[in-house]
Amino acid sequence: MSHSAPGIVRSFIFSAFFFLSVPALAQEAFEFWPDADYDPAIPSFQDVLGYAPGERITWHKDVLKYFEALQAAAPGRVVIQEYAKSWEGRSLIYVAIASAENIARMDEIKASMQRLSDPRTISEGDADNLIRDLPGVVWLSYAVHGNEISSTDAAMMTAYHLLASRGDDRVADMMANSFVLIDPLQNPDGRDRFIHNFEIAEGLQPDPDPLAAEHNEPWPGGRTNHYLFDLNRDWFMQTQPETQGKAKAIREWLPLAFVDAHEMGGNSTYYFAPEAIPYNPHLAKDQRDSLELFGRNNARWFDAFGFDYFTREVFDAFYPGYGASWPAYFGSVGMTYEQGSARGLNYRRYDGKEFHYRDTVRNHFVTSLSTVEIVARNREKLIRDFFNYHKSAIEEGASEDIRSYIIPTQNDQAGADKLAGLLVRQGVDVGQANDGFRACGADYAAGSYVINLDQPAKRFIRNMMDPDVPIEEGFLAEQERRRDKNLPDEIYDVTAWSLPLMMNVTANSCNRPVGVAVTAATDALIRPGAVENAGAGVSYLVPWGDVSAVRFLTAALRQGLDVKSTDLAFTNAGRDYPAGTLILDVTDNPDDLSMRVQDIARMSGADVVGVDDSWVTAGPNFGSNNVVTMNAPRVAIAWDQGTGSSSAGNTRFIIERQLGYPVSAIRTNQLARADLSRYQVLILPEQGFFGGGYAGVLGKAGADNLKDWVSRGGVLIGLGSAMRYLADPSVDLASARREDAVRDGDAAKGNGAKDGDGKEKDKGPATVPGKLIESVETYKTNVQPNKESPDSVAGVLVRAHVDPDHWLGAGVAENLNVLIRGRDIYAPLTLDQGRNVAYFAAADDLHLSGYLWDENRQQLAFKPFVTAEQKGRGVVIGFTQDPNVRAYLDGLNLIFANAIFRGAAHARPVR
Repeated sequence: MSHSAPGIVRSFIFSAFFFLSVPALAQEAFEFWPDADYDPAIPSFQDVLGYAPGERITWHKDVLKYFEALQAAAPGRVVIQEYAKSWEGRSLIYVAIASAENIARMDEIKASMQRLSDPRTISEGDADNLIRDLPGVVWLSYAVHGNEISSTDAAMMTAYHLLASRGDDRVADMMANSFVLIDPLQNPDGRDRFIHNFEIAEGLQPDPDPLAAEHNEPWPGGRTNHYLFDLNRDWFMQTQPETQGKAKAIREWLPLAFVDAHEMGGNSTYYFAPEAIPYNPHLAKDQRDSLELFGRNNARWFDAFGFDYFTREVFDAFYPGYGASWPAYFGSVGMTYEQGSARGLNYRRYDGKEFHYRDTVRNHFVTSLSTVEIVARNREKLIRDFFNYHKSAIEEGASEDIRSYIIPTQNDQAGADKLAGLLVRQGVDVGQANDGFRACGADYAAGSYVINLDQPAKRFIRNMMDPDVPIEEGFLAEQERRRDKNLPDEIYDVTAWSLPLMMNVTANSCNRPVGVAVTAATDALIRPGAVENAGAGVSYLVPWGDVSAVRFLTAALRQGLDVKSTDLAFTNAGRDYPAGTLILDVTDNPDDLSMRVQDIARMSGADVVGVDDSWVTAGPNFGSNNVVTMNAPRVAIAWDQGTGSSSAGNTRFIIERQLGYPVSAIRTNQLARADLSRYQVLILPEQGFFGGGYAGVLGKAGADNLKDWVSRGGVLIGLGSAMRYLADPSVDLASARREDAVRDGDAAKGNGAKDGDGKEKDKGPATVPGKLIESVETYKTNVQPNKESPDSVAGVLVRAHVDPDHWLGAGVAENLNVLIRGRDIYAPLTLDQGRNVAYFAAADDLHLSGYLWDENRQQLAFKPFVTAEQKGRGVVIGFTQDPNVRAYLDGLNLIFANAIFRGAAHARPVR
């Protein structure tokens, strides 16, 4: 490398800097890249922010400030593009960095990648020309989890190094042969929350002790966004604005390689691909082979620098909803990079060794450059692999057993429309049939959605639409072996994610393509509703049965309209209406009711029928006692310590942003003594680790306050592990009780056992009777704990049946699909205790998707999913599994909405 005179050249060597009131420590030079020679015309961290990389944790506003300074200094080589705004109004950007020649043709490069992604529209010759000509597009994404802090500063360093380096042929090659897209901060709300908590905990100097407050965040922590979503699980459901904008931008660029840079626990070193098994079967062999290519180059650089790393052990490539996996189904080589986190500026590992924040920044910086280097060096191979990925997808879609999917018109048309829109948003060709047709022995109505699989998105379609994605048999056998030895399984995330199942939408596969004429479906998630007989003289009826009707209800209540709902099905003017149907009487509402109903129908997607005669030929009349008034309840949710932050945030998001109704978030400790009389509904999300769960935060006073509030007419809803609190005998707000695991047909009894929570039982006598163990099988039986909870399940979809006679089941589908996680199984309520409104199916009919331990499958049969108990004037409703996980179980939204709004209608507080 060439060097110029001191004062002209800025070396990328920085010194440690501490704010001390004692004589300064000797400065220790820290080298990020050996012998780096930087152009002084490109501003450094120090120039713009006043500190060196890794000396401070950079706020979001300063990230933007720095990239804006780079763009101002090198406008021909840098382009900043905003792709979204966070809930809290922060800009999310990606930054394009390339040679001036490639920046000048960035629109052409983007368009060319789109052409290569659809081999149906381009000749082999034209494809060859593009493959020879195009630079390799690489997308580097950082900090999807806001408290995984080092990668954002590494993103800034990567940009600086690419723009400012002089005399480095490797960088020149990267700039000429790659087109780098840097997303420096995917979760700005979470990052700024983390930095705020970190800075208010800082002391005189950085404290490396893991127990120090600066390393331990208060609830909810900075990992998640404003609604406390893990944005690295939102990729295919795309509920959050950060994900929606990012996914759209990635689909526009279609990068050859995609890196998602993370952090892990501070006692770990550094992880990069290849990933752990199991691999998703819809990944192409070329993609798996390329993981080795990138991994080996990272290893080469880490060896040169003397950095430790590991591969293959933890993070798998099975679940398609990570940042490192979702892009792979559009032809990218997707990779996760994980750095052991300082969670501050200095950290002491378990072995007593300390490392600094700048060390973590440097490591991500090195792998970022290594990734760009491989893309630049192998651009033709990677572009050809990208083209062939889409070409082979079309061929497979035309020859495999499943060649089309059909989403028929159905009762939950709102769910069907949303599913189709989600697929279109993610590059799937979806058509809507212009006429009725017949396929694979079934008749379908006009308006049904048709997805033929001979298209580039075939692998993504199979991942999202197939009821089950198989897991490697060898991997499953190993998990069973580990379970036999009471070792934890190695399943990293959920093993079931089928969109039709999670949304409870009917979707049928067919072994041949569908030839009906179609109109291309749009990416709209809500179809505007319509009003039949808009000038009705008596009432407007909104059939209950999908989330569009819920959106109609919430909008009507917020406008102060008078709304009733029937507990039973009825027939009016020859038309059948389901239980739950909304009734808006003309005489009880404002004169402009017709206009309001039409506006709400358009917004909500609900179809409305105006009637001029209230006479019913079956079922209850509109004035029956089986018709209840839908009051506008004030809804509260437990917030802060004691609650699981993700469950709390996901639940609040669903109510506020998907159902359209405001929620009051009340800090959990206030529930112990607060006057709750102005609230009609209180939701307890799943329990969390902060504060010892609900029992630790609420204490006896809290339990007594909740009991009193419920008895006076409150509706208390417990989700998932919150049922542990409600069902604890010392609280006894819910009558359900958790079951121990069934072993050999019965829960064994014995000495020295612990229950599933690790609580110590009677230790028994000092000695026990001797016994002979004559075989390995007998030995295995004898070493099993005498009493324990069922084994934990990572995430499996199972079937539940709904009691249609209970008001909580009004309008709800006969069968629901529930995501089972964890180890909790509850005994059914007896009829004198309450009702099991939804219960799991028989063992042979239970399992839908994912890998479920056989013992759990058998024990879950006929156990409750949703319970309801009258308590004085109020109601306690329990969901034994959280219905709001990641906001992707749309098929459970209606029964959850019933718990809130129909629950409030059926409670009897003194008004």
